[in-house]
Amino acid sequence: MTIRKRVLVSGLVQGVCFRAYTRDTAKRLGVTGWVRNLPDGTVEAVVQGEPAIIQSILEWFHEGPPYSRVDRVLVRDEPPREEFVDFDIRYGPGAGWL
Repeated sequence: MTIRKRVLVSGLVQGVCFRAYTRDTAKRLGVTGWVRNLPDGTVEAVVQGEPAIIQSILEWFHEGPPYSRVDRVLVRDEPPREEFVDFDIRYGPGAGWL
């Protein structure tokens, strides 16, 4: 079974390689999706995979990489879609947490 979550992380999460660490962690775990910075200073991600693996990366989002400070993690369920084959860093503001 595959599940999908949209995650919004706030705190000191930009300028500390949060996206790169997220990508590396996701690839190591076998999670697909993407991560990006938002203009308001938060980081948004979409993660998709097996429930236990998604739980692991959600736990990681609460810790973050060295030099980051995670103040808040919001998680929203989304229906899984067959659109990802890897985990990427996205650039550009995007639509944000809709």
